[in-house]
Amino acid sequence: MEDKLKQDPCCAAISCCKVESLVTADERGQMILPKELRERAGIKPGDKLAVVSWDKGGGICCISLVRAGDLSALVKEFLGPVVSGIWK
Repeated sequence: MEDKLKQDPCCAAISCCKVESLVTADERGQMILPKELRERAGIKPGDKLAVVSWDKGGGICCISLVRAGDLSALVKEFLGPVVSGIWK
């Protein structure tokens, strides 16, 4: 079971998503992730996170943070079928 969890993307199912906390942007646009959330996610000072957004109707409807190291796997997952169709 643990091996399956490591192989599957963490957000493969919509049911896994939930509101963890509310954050406020300060006057410089900076936001702080709560300590408990950073600890649970294993985010440490200096870690790189990619900001991913989804467009809807000309605006951004969702923003998500993805570990920079995991971003390449997500890109391959999304673009894999497109690229394989081009290179055939």
